Amino acid sequence: MKLARQRVRPLARERGFTLTGALRRARVSRNAFYHLARRATVVPRSVHALGATLGVTSAALLDEAPLSPEARAAALLSEARRIQARNPRSSFDNIWHTLWLLEATPAERLRRSLVRGRSSALQR
Repeated sequence: MKLARQRVRPLARERGFTLTGALRRARVSRNAFYHLARRATVVPRSVHALGATLGVTSAALLDEAPLSPEARAAALLSEARRIQARNPRSSFDNIWHTLWLLEATPAERLRRSLVRGRSSALQR
């Protein structure tokens, strides 16, 4: 399930918080919040803390339907273009690759790098 970022700010306002204030009370950093908002799945502890702060269930902060692979790719592409527009001297390929890797779990990233390392060693 994906964090429904567009639901959090209105819920915070209803309770008299700014988004920053709600995140601070939940002990969730802004970086963690925006990182969670970009991911296809979320870390339950952060979502539970934010839900408790806002007085709603964790489910109220989530989009039920997972994104299709096409929608996930489109979202990553859009985010990569946005980052590249702010940093025109950066490499779009590096931005895309980094965002794509952030979607994978640390164990999956490690597995891929080990496979890639073995492949390059065999080609030498």
